[in-house]
Formats: sequence, C-alpha cells, structure tokens
Amino acid sequence: MDREEILDQLEKLIKLDVDATHAYDQAIKNMDQSIVRDKLLSFQGDHRRHIDVLSEKMRELQGTPPDLTADFKGFFIKGFTALRSMMGTKGALQAMETNERLTTSTYEKSSGLGWPADIAAIVRSNWADEQRHLSFIREALSGGHV
Repeated sequence: MDREEILDQLEKLIKLDVDATHAYDQAIKNMDQSIVRDKLLSFQGDHRRHIDVLSEKMRELQGTPPDLTADFKGFFIKGFTALRSMMGTKGALQAMETNERLTTSTYEKSSGLGWPADIAAIVRSNWADEQRHLSFIREALSGGHV
C-alpha cells in the first residue's frame, strides 16, 4: 500500500471506532446491570485507545486524523443502539452485538491488507479486542446475564 492508501484505510478504521464509542454511550446509558455496564465501559475505552493509536500513526505519516464526530453511518448506528437500549440490558447488548459484528468483520478484512509491519501489528491487536468484545456480549446474551 502506498502512503495515501494507508491514510485512507486508517481514516476508515478511526471512523469505525468513533462510531463504536458513540454507540457504547447509548448502550451504557440504559444498562441496568453494573457488571455488564463496567465491561462495556472498558470496551469503549478500547475503542478510544484504537482511535488514539491509529490517529498517531496518521500524524506520523503527515496525515490528519478525522474529527471525532459521528458521520451519517455513525448517526444511524447511534440511533439504532439508542432505540434498542431503551429495552434495557438485553436490548442494549443485542444492539452492541450487531455493532461489534461490524467492527470485528471490518478489522478482520483490514488485517489482510498490505500494511507496514508496525501498523499491521496494531490492526491485529485491535481485531483481537473486537473479537473479545463480541465474545463477551454473546456470552452475556446466551449465559443469562440479561
């Protein structure tokens, strides 16, 4: 990948994580189980860390990271999560499962791109976080935490 392709792909990942942080805001607001809420807060922190690390890589390449506001897709995700979250913990987790499936699959696809080694390692690490998030949410939904 050339510099412009790298910057373009980094921007897409940052926007994905920005959208995820906004979705977590909605889910956490309506979470009535403190153990699950604390876990979601931790996952939201992972997304914020992804934004910080990927933004730093963009700056190293003389790129400008995107704003941390939700784009059209982000507004849709945030609204979907807000609506589902009104149904309490189960609805919030169902919405976040959908959101985390999107982030996990996007990071999985991105991990196959021809990144420089340092960025490839970051993308793989972020993908592992997404897999962990999705696994917990699915376990919480099927394991009776809701």
